[in-house]
Amino acid sequence: MRIAILTSGILPVPAVRGGAVENLIDFYLEYNEQHRLHDITIYSVADPGTRNHPALQSEVNHYYYIEMQSLWAKIKKAFFKQTHTGGYYHHSIEYYFHEAFRHIEQHDYDMIVLENRPAYALRLAGKTNAKLVYHLHNDILNQQTLQHQELYNAANSIITISDYITRRVRTIQAEDTKCQTVLNGINIADFSCTEPLQVKRTDLGLKESDFVLSFSGRLIKEKGIKPLVEAMGLLESYRDIKLMILGSADLGDSQVTTPFLQEVYEKAKDRNNILFTGYINYQDMGHYLHLANVAVLPSLWEEPFGLTCAEALAARLPVITTRQGGIPEVVNEECAILLDATEELPHHLAEAILDLYHHPERRQAMSNAARCRSQLFSKQRYAQEFFKALEQVK
Repeated sequence: MRIAILTSGILPVPAVRGGAVENLIDFYLEYNEQHRLHDITIYSVADPGTRNHPALQSEVNHYYYIEMQSLWAKIKKAFFKQTHTGGYYHHSIEYYFHEAFRHIEQHDYDMIVLENRPAYALRLAGKTNAKLVYHLHNDILNQQTLQHQELYNAANSIITISDYITRRVRTIQAEDTKCQTVLNGINIADFSCTEPLQVKRTDLGLKESDFVLSFSGRLIKEKGIKPLVEAMGLLESYRDIKLMILGSADLGDSQVTTPFLQEVYEKAKDRNNILFTGYINYQDMGHYLHLANVAVLPSLWEEPFGLTCAEALAARLPVITTRQGGIPEVVNEECAILLDATEELPHHLAEAILDLYHHPERRQAMSNAARCRSQLFSKQRYAQEFFKALEQVK
């Protein structure tokens, strides 16, 4: 098939600036390069980091870049903003799509995949013979979504990253036949760390005898960092239990400090059992996770999938997490302790941490189970099922 991929219009592909969606696109493009399944054109925002990327040498994956940051592009975007009102998305994203659509019109695609931007279909419907497929990474198409029925009707197929997202789409159409769930994947090798670790506990002021907990992710309220810090306050008498917080408040290597993060810092102040590493490059995350004994990821919001849980499994870590959104599809009770996200969460976190602290044999069993379960989320499995889903589109 001749397939067009419309990205979100924010970060580039290949994923030289990171981004969960962009990394997942890279995974299936890599698989397509290896197996030469389809002729794919990827529409992406331009970025200097992609110019000499080896992926651009592919004979089956073709990259069409839309300039967004040059002076001329900024002038065009400003003019576009003035002349195109009432768009579904922010005017910058609408401009990206406008430029991509001009190129799409000149080509005959069999299928167009819309990566997390279902409303692009409002402009494409009736103007192309290509089948329209939504690849949904977030809870953005449900009964509360603007023009939800029109968006649902415009899709030939809807691929979701979890059954949770599928259930949300089905609030629009209970007798849905369009949705297919394809669980996300990760590069397991990045987290299994068979080579020597690039960082040591002593580099972070940790002892080899410490019982180390890891939290990885954005330092925002929804990720549950505050109740976790409160739980550490309940464990202060256990001087060898330490919490390693991996991440920052914003995407990328940012020094952004928010009022919420300041509140977290204040709660952690003067405590010797919490350390903040700041932003960690994604390719280095596995090395840091391997310093921990347990991963604690107490999300408070309905996670679409729970990527950090899958990463912790690949690092062979027992996981303490919450029953939010798609998380129960990633972990099970053999490799994780699942808690309810209630007001009592700090106390329940402290109890779960002490349970694993006092029972090394249980930690080992959960670690073994985590390693086995992580194989369900390989990037190869993900890409294979993604293309299988595309081939089933009617």
